[in-house]
Amino acid sequence: MKLTTRALSGAGMLITLGIVYGDIGTSPLYVMNAILGQGSQPAATSRLAVFGSISLIFWTLMLITTIKYVTLAMHADNRHEGGIFALYALVREQGTWLIAPALIGGAALLADGTLTPAVTVTSAIEGLKGQRLGWLAIGQSQGTVLWLVSGILLGLFLIQRFGTATIGRSFGPIMFLWFSFIGGIGAENLVGAPHVLAALSPVYALQFLLSPVNHQGIFILGSIFLATTGAEALYSDMGQVGRRNIYATWPFVYVTLMLSYLGQGAWLLRHPGLTTSQLHHLNPFYSMVPTSLQLWAIVLATLAAIIASQALITGSYTLVHEAIGLKLLPKLRISFPGNESSQLYIGAINWLLCLITLSIVWYFQTSAHMEAAYGLAIVITMLMTTLLLHAFLKSAHPWGARVFVVGFGLLESLFLLASLVKFWHGGYVTLLLTLLILIIMVFWYQGNRRRDANLQETEYVPLPLFLPQLQALSNDDQVPSFATNLVYINRLRPNLAIKRAVIYSILDQQPKRARVYWFLTVNETDNPDDCYYTVDMLGTRNVVDVQLYLGFKKPQRLNVYLRQIVNDLLDANIIDDQKPHYSSVLHRRVGNFKFIMLNQQFQDLSAHDLSWLDRLLIGGRLLLQRVTLSSERWYGLEFSDVIEEQVPLFIGQRPDYSLLQRQVHR
Repeated sequence: MKLTTRALSGAGMLITLGIVYGDIGTSPLYVMNAILGQGSQPAATSRLAVFGSISLIFWTLMLITTIKYVTLAMHADNRHEGGIFALYALVREQGTWLIAPALIGGAALLADGTLTPAVTVTSAIEGLKGQRLGWLAIGQSQGTVLWLVSGILLGLFLIQRFGTATIGRSFGPIMFLWFSFIGGIGAENLVGAPHVLAALSPVYALQFLLSPVNHQGIFILGSIFLATTGAEALYSDMGQVGRRNIYATWPFVYVTLMLSYLGQGAWLLRHPGLTTSQLHHLNPFYSMVPTSLQLWAIVLATLAAIIASQALITGSYTLVHEAIGLKLLPKLRISFPGNESSQLYIGAINWLLCLITLSIVWYFQTSAHMEAAYGLAIVITMLMTTLLLHAFLKSAHPWGARVFVVGFGLLESLFLLASLVKFWHGGYVTLLLTLLILIIMVFWYQGNRRRDANLQETEYVPLPLFLPQLQALSNDDQVPSFATNLVYINRLRPNLAIKRAVIYSILDQQPKRARVYWFLTVNETDNPDDCYYTVDMLGTRNVVDVQLYLGFKKPQRLNVYLRQIVNDLLDANIIDDQKPHYSSVLHRRVGNFKFIMLNQQFQDLSAHDLSWLDRLLIGGRLLLQRVTLSSERWYGLEFSDVIEEQVPLFIGQRPDYSLLQRQVHR
């Protein structure tokens, strides 16, 4: 769901609560639980442990979420859009190395999209253990929780293809209720122990980190970091809700989150007699809720967890869409079930996320075990975002950029080190997912680069050289008409050089006679919402060089765009009339289209003079091309007249002089 305006408004603020804060808003369900799971009595519920944990949470939210993302990152907007790929598009001209943090950060963020739904929904449903729903008593069995979680997640993934605009309108009010509830319950518990407010002092954070009470040392930060895992979403979702609405709502969210953590701390201090076994099985969030409100807390928590999961799922679609536009991922089928261009659906990603998320739920079984894998992916993304933000800031504030990258680089490296300790407890799942996604990105991006770098110059010929033949062929009545408009989607270089295979397709073997020859180049721009074109008639009325410029968030529906271009040129009397003699459409003036797709294939990679690395990257890229979306479906031409021609592609090929003449008979 996308706002019609990003201006500050009451409705905009409400929608912002529903779209942006689902992930970070559900963190009180499991953060204190994760911290307690690292300790034992009496240290875990000592005054210093409780004060120190809350202080670390408060200052983590202050430094990373408030200062880095809300204050600084929000200014690095790409035509109002945020996120790691939009940021990369802003700074990529500053150095080719910047592709590395963009790829790593994007891969880690996609991996996080599988973990957030699993851990948040499981944490919420675990509150049902020991509860009675009318005649139904929920025991302590984790199996019941797993089946309920699986049913909720499966239902969530099933409805994605139909669009979620209607459901999405209720997200804001539900999240407002959720934040009001956790803040109110936290404040009620805080009244009984107001001295806990002293925990906001950074002194307690430092004392706790260095104290023997903290048996984990700095590695306790791996659990503390879970409090800010949703910070990246504030930046990524900026394009949907607007910077001002995030500025206006974050103070409310921050206060209610801290009231919840303070309330949980106050409850722990009032219950010093808990055993180590009880500490590892209770959830301070649900424990501090009065018995009469337990069921409502579970219902609200479940709804908030579903909203957080929905935000991560749709965020994954957007991330993949942007990556495809920037040529960082192969083409995938994208549909738009709603009326807004921002509401998209990628079936392959949806079911892959579903499979991995459900596998994580059943593999880890409990939210406590999932927390070990959770957080590692997002801290990697944050560290990569810091590197890209440094590149953005240094042009205007060189010294400020250095302070920023050193300060936040060290801080997030510390969180990364603390999270890596979880590797054998589940963190390996995160790194494995990140690595798999990163491998796909590297093969596609670098495979394209190495292929283009090794293309022989003889693969290109000057188009103007063939204009007389194209015009003569168009006017030659002795050659059967092939199409009114013959379209080649093939990049035309700035010097009007075109691949030899295109000219060969038109003129050689069976010449293709058309009234107008279109050479269409699709350019992906850094600005997300660009949609415009330029035309060069090359001094003719029937050979057209069209440069189509589409932002990385725009759908590539070429048949729609091209029909508009033809009508524009007819209106301007730049091309000749195309009115067909026979048509079922009254007053139709545009003739038929035929699209030629040239599928260039390597005949034998081993025969090419390439390094082993180039051969590996290009071969991997070709494999991905075969198993992903075809160009025909990508350009929205499934119902158009499309002809695919197989042509060889020669790059860096060694000439073969082994054939010798022995004898000729006359």
